[in-house]
Amino acid sequence: MQIDYNTTPLADESLPDVLMRIVTELHDVAYLIERIEPQLLDGATSADAADKMMVLQGIDLAVQKTRGLAEFIDTITASIPDDWLVDISTAVNLVKLADMKKALASGMLRHGHSQPLTKVAGDFEAF
Repeated sequence: MQIDYNTTPLADESLPDVLMRIVTELHDVAYLIERIEPQLLDGATSADAADKMMVLQGIDLAVQKTRGLAEFIDTITASIPDDWLVDISTAVNLVKLADMKKALASGMLRHGHSQPLTKVAGDFEAF
């Protein structure tokens, strides 16, 4: 069986489906931000503890805001009729990250995260 990973969006798609793909991406962003926090705590000395605490508070706020936006969109999406259609082709073409572009345009919700925990330290994707 071959899977078609065509990232060209359909001309008209259900607005709730599109919004749920955005919700998935927002949750993924929050997850990626959260993964930074423990690494900032490693090797912290008392001299830079106050600075690191401010950075951690900023990261925590970014996670909370990202999750809040995801929950907001998720909740209002539940009240939108499935027959409301939208053309996302222009919007998708403005997205620069290939994985995100594919996730938003594919019509399939992604399961898991864009950077799974199983990746080995030092692995990277050149861009």
